[in-house]
Amino acid sequence: MTEASSPKKTPLADEHVRLGARMVDFAGWWMPVQYRGLKEEHLSCRTGVGLFDVSHMGEFRVRGPKSLETLQWITTNDVSKLSAGEAHYSLFPNPQGGLVDDLIVYCVKPGEEYLLCVNAANIEKDFAFVTSNNRGAEISNESSDWGQIAVQGPKALVLLDRVFEASEVKPSAMKAFTHRAFAWNGTKVILARTGYTGEEGAEVFVPASVVVNLWREFLEKGKDLGAEPIGLGARDTLRTEMKYSLYGHEIDDTTNPYEAGLGWVIKPEAKDFIGRAAIVAVKEKGFSRKLIGFELTERGIPRQGYTLLSPTGGKIGVCTSGTMSPSTGASIGIGYVNTEFAANGTEIAVDIRGKAVKAKVRPTPFVTTSLTTK
Repeated sequence: MTEASSPKKTPLADEHVRLGARMVDFAGWWMPVQYRGLKEEHLSCRTGVGLFDVSHMGEFRVRGPKSLETLQWITTNDVSKLSAGEAHYSLFPNPQGGLVDDLIVYCVKPGEEYLLCVNAANIEKDFAFVTSNNRGAEISNESSDWGQIAVQGPKALVLLDRVFEASEVKPSAMKAFTHRAFAWNGTKVILARTGYTGEEGAEVFVPASVVVNLWREFLEKGKDLGAEPIGLGARDTLRTEMKYSLYGHEIDDTTNPYEAGLGWVIKPEAKDFIGRAAIVAVKEKGFSRKLIGFELTERGIPRQGYTLLSPTGGKIGVCTSGTMSPSTGASIGIGYVNTEFAANGTEIAVDIRGKAVKAKVRPTPFVTTSLTTK
């Protein structure tokens, strides 16, 4: 491997090696895929608390009097509804009505300052999109400045309260999709009650220079809670159990957000945005496919790219994500099917290496969690 082709490292890369992680090249980043085992790590997050290195994610700062106007144009959700300390899920649309990426928008000061968190694999693409469609805001790429740790699980809030015990406000007292700045050992960090596992918890933005210290403190103070590092393998099965979309799997530059079940973050009645007409036209005309969750009723494991079939063997769609659910033991998947096959209870099949394995469309998420049972 030449130096030029070597994957990038997060500030926690050496820490993962020290902890015994198996490292892989993930979207150009040298990341831990697992530590003691995917299933064990997955269940640890579902029952205790898991730590995820998400420092490879991208952070953009958008400032100035034109910041709101710019964000209203380049994202689909209504940013004008956000107050200071609030956040929401949103999408970058392209002119054809597809999706450049998904993201979270954090409002620091309405109309003046926002922080965007984007997918690691799309940082350069997203920054080019944001800057080329800028309507006069001050935009900077702070991705290399930040480390980021996701603390997730039913016991995550107990751990967060311990680590930030000196703060006036306890993390557990914060509502979902809010954020605020905390002082931690003399360093300003941002704690956001967001995450990607379906469990309670937070994502903590911390300066890259001290992220190792915070990571070690989480592990030390979370020993009795079972806190442990979680790799990318379990991160993917956790989000699949929740039917959370991942760019490159459920969404890409050709995906209409309505067919992906993301119509709840499209606000065409509130504002104009890139691709608005194309996105709305598909909804008004009616889309031909829909993203569904399914469970196999025979033995087998679905994987991305497998063809989905009708009971008579005709091709009706494609699997976008699939796994053996560590939580339930069932083989589950996410995929697009022709809309006439999208109703819950519909019998379908998955082509697994030439064999049609029976499956059934079912409601999602596939599991109940500390977040869904609130």
